[in-house]
Amino acid sequence: MDVVVVESPAKAKTINKYLGKNYKVLASFGHVRDLPAKDGSVRPDEDFAMSWAVDTASSKRLADIAKAVKDADGLILATDPDREGEAISWHVLEVLKQKRALKDKPVSRVVFNAITKSSVLEAMANPRQIDAPLVDAYLARRALDYLVGFTLSPVLWRKLPGARSAGRVQSVALRLVCDRELEIERFIREEYWQVAAILGTPRKENFEARLTAFDRKKLQKLDISNKAQADDIKAMLEGATFKALSVEAKPTKRNPGPPFTTSTLQQAASSRLGFSASRTMQVAQRLYEGMDIGGETTGLITYMRTDGVQMAPEAISAARDAIAKEFGPKYLPEKPRYYTTKAKNAQEAHEAIRPTDFMRTPASVRQYLDADQARLYEIVWKRAIASQMQPAEIERTTAEIEAVNGARTAELRAVGSVIRFDGFIAAYTDQKDEDSEDEEDRRLPEIRAGEQLDREAINPTQHTTEPPPRYSEASLIKKLEELGIGRPSTYTAILKTLEDRDYVSMDKRKLLPQAKGRLLSAFLESFFERYVEYDFTASLEEKLDEISDGKLAWKDVLRDFWKDFSGAVADIKELRVTDVLDALNEELAPLVFPAREDGSNPRICPKCGTGNLSLKLGKFGAFVGCSNYPECSFTRQLGDAANPNGENGNGEDGTKVLGKDPYTAEEITLRSGRFGPYIQRGDGKEAKRSSLPKGWTVDSIDHEKALALLSLPRDVGKHPESGKMISAGLGRYGPFVLHDGTYANLDSIEDVFSIGLNRAVSVIAEKQLKGPGGRNGGTPAALKELGEHPAGGGKIVVRDGKYGPYVNFGKVNATLPKGKDPQSVTIEDAVALIAEKEAKGGNGGRKPFRKAAAPAKKPAAAKKPAAQKPAAKKVAN
Repeated sequence: MDVVVVESPAKAKTINKYLGKNYKVLASFGHVRDLPAKDGSVRPDEDFAMSWAVDTASSKRLADIAKAVKDADGLILATDPDREGEAISWHVLEVLKQKRALKDKPVSRVVFNAITKSSVLEAMANPRQIDAPLVDAYLARRALDYLVGFTLSPVLWRKLPGARSAGRVQSVALRLVCDRELEIERFIREEYWQVAAILGTPRKENFEARLTAFDRKKLQKLDISNKAQADDIKAMLEGATFKALSVEAKPTKRNPGPPFTTSTLQQAASSRLGFSASRTMQVAQRLYEGMDIGGETTGLITYMRTDGVQMAPEAISAARDAIAKEFGPKYLPEKPRYYTTKAKNAQEAHEAIRPTDFMRTPASVRQYLDADQARLYEIVWKRAIASQMQPAEIERTTAEIEAVNGARTAELRAVGSVIRFDGFIAAYTDQKDEDSEDEEDRRLPEIRAGEQLDREAINPTQHTTEPPPRYSEASLIKKLEELGIGRPSTYTAILKTLEDRDYVSMDKRKLLPQAKGRLLSAFLESFFERYVEYDFTASLEEKLDEISDGKLAWKDVLRDFWKDFSGAVADIKELRVTDVLDALNEELAPLVFPAREDGSNPRICPKCGTGNLSLKLGKFGAFVGCSNYPECSFTRQLGDAANPNGENGNGEDGTKVLGKDPYTAEEITLRSGRFGPYIQRGDGKEAKRSSLPKGWTVDSIDHEKALALLSLPRDVGKHPESGKMISAGLGRYGPFVLHDGTYANLDSIEDVFSIGLNRAVSVIAEKQLKGPGGRNGGTPAALKELGEHPAGGGKIVVRDGKYGPYVNFGKVNATLPKGKDPQSVTIEDAVALIAEKEAKGGNGGRKPFRKAAAPAKKPAAAKKPAAQKPAAKKVAN
């Protein structure tokens, strides 16, 4: 019996059915080792020696694999066919060697691009050894990411509070998003006009023609710049005679695009299906690993992390057979089509994403799939089929028209097209084609050269130039691919990292840089410019690919990088914070000092009138403050578009009056403090305040919503057993229901206002069943997710335990200082607490294996805000 190691249990289950009883298939559940989040995991001074750690879950799985191997005839490593898959196989093999589980047993490596019985059996018949250059490329990439993150993050904590960490590739992706936002802010709109004529043929058929020249001058887009010009042209055309000078019908062909790669699949799934990049990969993973199709478990698509656009010869042959059967012989070209990628640095190590069996049409498998799986499989099947079909034949007709009014002349053009043969369009069209006006509808009527045309109407229309659009997930991935930055396996992780760290947010499926993201990007551009340059990052990716090809030694690449990078970090440590702020004030001027409607200097304090506004760095990040502090207390949250200067009916300190409380007659205001926007009723120490809940924006707050927030806590009803009141409110840990001292978290702020008695009783009962801190099988409530540890190794989460809130990182739990608000904990606070706990040996009885990434100073307790009812979320201004 041989032991086969794959990555996922779903894949293990499918492959076990193919191989039979002579094989035992076990899953590693992804990576089994990683660099521990401590100083010294990568040691440049020791020729980049690397230390690896195995977490508890992986340790158990590796023990199971080792036990099975000891009783087996051999080991077959069958992880995914890419760099990460090769690395997992290498890690498993290294651990088994350390455990002395292998002895002299044969070890082989197999890869398959599709999880079908034929593909798996063919791979098993053609084993190889682990690809050493591919592993070297993984080691280089992992070391680079560790060195950048672990070296740069402590610098950020000292020079730019509020910034969690920076990464080698995601920082460049963030720069793209921030640079686009800067383009939008600096964009100046220009007015222009277009003029169209509705004309009629002698056969009483109408069509539209657009003005292309006037008074013998060819018109560019912005040449008609105002209404006066447009009206002059309109008057001339209304008195003109029209004549068709020439009519040309020209046949053209459109060829299909190649099958999907990872990035083009993510782009298509976003535009056609509304999927995020992560959702696309989750669904694709399931289709790849195998589905039960009528009692047979099989993979439906090939491996979904690829930048190759070619299909295997047997797949092309199968696609041609399916075309003939599903669409007919006229849709089948005489010869197969072959594609080469245009993406920079594409490795093309694998096939494009395609169906494993083209005869499994979307209709035939739909009953076995859920809705998302069926929709994604359909576009994969259609795109792959279309890539081997005949081109579409289109006839494009262009009519040139002359208008004459006395000595004045104008030229117009009418364009239309019609599909003569749909070809591949019968299977698949790009979303941009589907969204455009149907080509049949734009077909011109019969127009003959030399004939007179009737004027029906002249329509001038006003337009303005538009700034470039913000990136969507799909368009950012496309841009990264064009620049040669990142690889198919990294796109989703890059986007997730940016969102998890609150550097960007999603607004109507567009990526909107947040203030802390723009600060970080501006800081890196100002002081680490080389390391966020697109060309530099792309050239480094090229070197990593050359390592994969065996053309470069991985440690040589690391030496070259580390020499310059460590020097740059050493230089930046000498910078004063005032130097940093001066640079950011200039770099982020449109964000920090938005223009005022009255044209006054946006850097002058709107409250005192004499102080200069500037970025300030506080414990919780950056904000805008007055240079006359403490005499002038003006502050504004960075990027507060609602009240940038305290103008437009707002108070001089940047407040916005929303109305009055109908019961107390006190004024209700929307304010912006250094900790964010909040609602306040009344003034002084007795004023009631409430932060805006997560998901609520400043622009969305009106009088009704403000009253709702200030009315909390709200009585839901009396508990049917105890007779005591159940209330719902918004506390420092988020939305909750409360009964007799028992708090239970709610999913969203909307639940606070809508939850009824029956559901409230159920939520309370579920919490009581779990016990304090989520015991009896439950997990302690997560109060705040801080994201990945700056040096990797897992997520850091603030949880609500039996004995109070604490920071959790792997097996390390560090209690928060007394009085520390869990919502105020930052990533640097957490790392320091974890390091302090481990230094004391508080990690499950083991010797500490992590050192402090920064001096383990005990975070100061957050200052208590003005008095208020406990249920209201506390805010300082």
